[in-house]
Amino acid sequence: MAGNRGTDGWDLDSDRVDEDMVVLRKRIQEIRITDESISEQSGWMEWEKEYYMTVYSSDVCELVGLLQRILMNTRPSLAIGTILLVLICVPTSLGLLLHHLMVVSGSVLSALHIS
Repeated sequence: MAGNRGTDGWDLDSDRVDEDMVVLRKRIQEIRITDESISEQSGWMEWEKEYYMTVYSSDVCELVGLLQRILMNTRPSLAIGTILLVLICVPTSLGLLLHHLMVVSGSVLSALHIS
């Protein structure tokens, strides 16, 4: 093993990957893409297929990297508080929206005299 290591102590030429590594997930995704053939996806527009095949993965990685940089530069309590606030507000807002939709639909149905 020591003979295969580079100057920094890591084996840079190895094809072996750990299951937690991004490289493995990317390889699995590439295999799935070739197996499923994006062209068979009905309902996708041509620009969607092109975007998914070319830059989607890099855009997602950049977004996650940006989020990680922002969270790493903040105090832990602020990051945890922000995440908790979002986790509480989104379901509450959705529930309130559904409640209002039900009230409006009830009003519409009663106006049409349909019970």
